[in-house]
Amino acid sequence: MVQLILTGLLCGGLLGFVMQRGRFCITGAFRDMYVTKDYRMFIAFLVAISIQSIGVYLLHLFGVIQFEFGNFMWFATIFGAFVFGVGIIFAGGCATGTWYRAGEGLIGSWMALATYMISSAMMKGGALKSVTASIQSQQVEAQTIYGTLGISPWVLVALLVSITGLLVWKQLSKSRVKIPTMKPKKTGLAHLLFEKRWHPLFTATLVGLIAIIAWPLSEATGRMFGLGVTTPSANILQYAVTGDHSFLNWGVFLVFGILIGSYVAAKGSGEFRFRVPDASTCLKSAFGGILMGVGASLAGGCSIGNGLVETALFTWQGWISLPFMILGTWTAAYFTIVRPRKKVTKKVKISSQTA
Repeated sequence: MVQLILTGLLCGGLLGFVMQRGRFCITGAFRDMYVTKDYRMFIAFLVAISIQSIGVYLLHLFGVIQFEFGNFMWFATIFGAFVFGVGIIFAGGCATGTWYRAGEGLIGSWMALATYMISSAMMKGGALKSVTASIQSQQVEAQTIYGTLGISPWVLVALLVSITGLLVWKQLSKSRVKIPTMKPKKTGLAHLLFEKRWHPLFTATLVGLIAIIAWPLSEATGRMFGLGVTTPSANILQYAVTGDHSFLNWGVFLVFGILIGSYVAAKGSGEFRFRVPDASTCLKSAFGGILMGVGASLAGGCSIGNGLVETALFTWQGWISLPFMILGTWTAAYFTIVRPRKKVTKKVKISSQTA
């Protein structure tokens, strides 16, 4: 139990600290590709996937970790990923982003986190468990892409790394806009950790390395998976209600660690403060949390479990869920961001013409 608590909190603490300081927002990565045509965070996301993929298959090659694959729940993955993508726009952050932003003091994220935990617990082990099972029953035996193609996983690893490397090179070769910096208030390590602006690619590299470390730490406690947020979040509520200690696995302490690590990072950088949103934002956050819990439970994972981990393993679940998460994000962004902007622009044009 001590090992479970310490390693889970340590890994989660590192992830929460890095994501908060690097502003590693997966929701932003998906949304910005459509709204502002900015691909920097998505490329960084691919870097994290690529690094993890190399690491986990090396660990598997040397017998350090093992994988457990289930059948591909094709309909649940497609539908759930889309719903999850819609939800993260309303919630203002993905599952992991909600945990680390809660550590910054955002009350809206706490509300999204609460409804996310409730809905995921209901879908996984509560009143809606039978609905989840029914939707997930639509399955095919295909598990991994390389298994279906009859090739080595290293072929896909090499392909992913090559594509990601090309995108990184093109991104870095673009002209950079210099951002004015203020005179540092801290010196040495404190400046680097809490004040200096972190580059997205540097942050992504650290996230990828933490994702690799998570595998052996988690499997040492009997949990055969790497980073994951949805099931552990549901387990917290299920343990609180039932008192069943079987719900307290490594993943639970991982998500608690994310919260703690984010708080330390936000406090050290002076970014922690309680921020209470207006009523409309509160309702949107709560609604987004519900959609996140429903979607991630159906799809078998969130933007971390499916988008970061399953993609690194080259499962069909990972690489089918990713584009549908993005599609859901873009759909919600159109109705909540793009369309309202167009209406405002149209009104301004009409006003200027009639003036």
